Amino acid sequence: MRKFFCVAFVPFMYSFYYAQAAKKVLPCYDLTSVLKVEPTALYKSHLDASKSFGVKLLTDSKTVQKYINNGKFHKIKKTGKGYRVQKLDYSRAYMVSKAKTTLEKMGARFSKETKGHTFTVSSITRTLEDQCRLRKVNSNASLGISSHNYGNSFDISYVRFNDVLKYSPKMETALEKVLKFYAAAGKIYYIRERQQSCYHITVRNY
Repeated sequence: MRKFFCVAFVPFMYSFYYAQAAKKVLPCYDLTSVLKVEPTALYKSHLDASKSFGVKLLTDSKTVQKYINNGKFHKIKKTGKGYRVQKLDYSRAYMVSKAKTTLEKMGARFSKETKGHTFTVSSITRTLEDQCRLRKVNSNASLGISSHNYGNSFDISYVRFNDVLKYSPKMETALEKVLKFYAAAGKIYYIRERQQSCYHITVRNY
């Protein structure tokens, strides 16, 4: 009985081990294909700004953790003056120092402009693996390199303010006023994304 158990158990362990190893070895993306995707002229400035922070392309959780451990990435609070971060299923609440500071200053300025209202941050730093998962539920997610992959970009919803999903032209106008101020100061680039109902913001290395 004991011998039969060993014969049956060992093959199972080998198959389990190799199944787990295969999961670790095979990423959900093809890096060669990802790198071949050419950014639009408008988006290229975002990628150039991202690469100036000295952060290498974030492929998985380990690469993010490395930058957290060496103090390059900083935690973004769920709530701050003028902003709230929604539940993040496909991104991580960490960014480089200047991006974190810029978000906080933008929130404070928005709060002042609107007398205490808040905007909603809908996405922050993503790895290539995060993008793979996101594409399974959102076909509009980037197929190539995203500025989210470097820890200095975030999205702000223009249909959710004060934690309420409701379009407000008045609030969006106030938000865009803040974005224009920081863009004119040379501190950010931004794009209004129609499919995602958000502004994509990339902080420059000013």
